[in-house]
Amino acid sequence: MVEIDEKQVFAIIAKAKESGSIKIGVNEVTKAIERGQAKLVVAANDVSPAEIVAHLEGLSTEMNAVYAAAGSRAELGAAVGLKTTTAIAVTDAGAAKKDLDALIASMSEDAPVAEEVAEKAE
Repeated sequence: MVEIDEKQVFAIIAKAKESGSIKIGVNEVTKAIERGQAKLVVAANDVSPAEIVAHLEGLSTEMNAVYAAAGSRAELGAAVGLKTTTAIAVTDAGAAKKDLDALIASMSEDAPVAEEVAEKAE
């Protein structure tokens, strides 16, 4: 997984919450990914057991959504106005569209490097 700036991710979530559309919770996030609606998927780092969110990264990759593990459940919850949450999906970035596009572009620039490293490891 490519390193993602947590501040940038939380800024996108905050803007999308105000002017776009987000899905909150593992079940809602999973449905959004499966339907191809999710643009950015964020899961908390401190989910226990980890199996609760383990499927999100692979599913996001399969459906061409950006995946990030960022912050704690409390931090993720605070970003959307709740006490805690395990996962969030941005389905419509709203005012954060430019920021999300920049994040996606930086991810695609890093992808060939990651593929080269994987090929050399084999």
